[in-house]
Amino acid sequence: MAIATFKRYEKKYLITKEKLDKIMPTLLEYMELDPYCIGGKEYRIYSIYYDTENHDIIRQNSSKPFYKEKMRIRSYYDKTDPEDKVFMEIKKKSDGVGNKRRIKIKIKEIEPFVKEGILPETKDYLSTQVAKELKYFLSKNKVAPALYVQYDRLAMFGKEDKEFRMTFDRNLRTRRSNFTLGESDEDEMLLPPDTYIMEIKILGAMPLWLTRLLSENELYSRGFSKYGAVYKRDAKERNLKYAFEED
Repeated sequence: MAIATFKRYEKKYLITKEKLDKIMPTLLEYMELDPYCIGGKEYRIYSIYYDTENHDIIRQNSSKPFYKEKMRIRSYYDKTDPEDKVFMEIKKKSDGVGNKRRIKIKIKEIEPFVKEGILPETKDYLSTQVAKELKYFLSKNKVAPALYVQYDRLAMFGKEDKEFRMTFDRNLRTRRSNFTLGESDEDEMLLPPDTYIMEIKILGAMPLWLTRLLSENELYSRGFSKYGAVYKRDAKERNLKYAFEED
C-alpha cells in the first residue's frame, strides 16, 4: 500500500474554453504541465463517492459547515480486476483549508473494509494509521457507493513552487448506479462541453501575477463540488425533500 497527504487552500472557478485559451500563454510563463499530461494532453480520473442512504454526508457538506469530510475511491485507469489497486481517500476541509489522506487498496478489499471494518493489508506505519482513520470514519457513517464521477484533467505546477498547482477538468460524466471504474451508457454529462472547472491549489498566498490575471479576465472563485452539483440538480428535478444552499 502507498500513502500521500496533501494540505492546501483550494479555489474553484468555472471557465470557458475560450477564456482558458486566452490565459494559457501567461500560465505557461510561470507554470509547467504535470508529467502525467503526456504530450500536453489531459489524463482521465475515475472516482466513486460514498454516502449514507439518506445522503447525510453531501447534505452536511453542502450546508457550508466550518468542517466537512468525504470519502471516495479514485483511480487514474479504468480498473475492474479484484486484484487491481486503487486509492481510497478521505478528504477534509476546515475553515477553507483542505487536507487529503489516502491509501492504496485492492478492489477486492474495499467491500469488506466498508461493510465489516476489515482493515486492508498494510506494510508500513503511515498506511496503517490512515487505514485506521478511514475505519473510524466508516464506523461513524454507514456508507455505500453513491455517485460515480469521471473527467479529463489538465494539470500544472508552479516552476518555482512545486506545491502550487492548478487543474482544469472537463467532460464530466456522472451516474448513480453501476459503480465500476469505467464509462457506461448510463453516464450523464454534468457541464457543457466547452466548460472547465479550474481549481487553484496553494499552500500560501496567491502569486501577484495570478491575482492580476484573474482580475483582468473577470474570473471569480465560486464554490463548486462535482459531487454536490449532481445532488443539487437531483434535489430539484426529483423534488427531493431535502434542499441545498446555493453557492
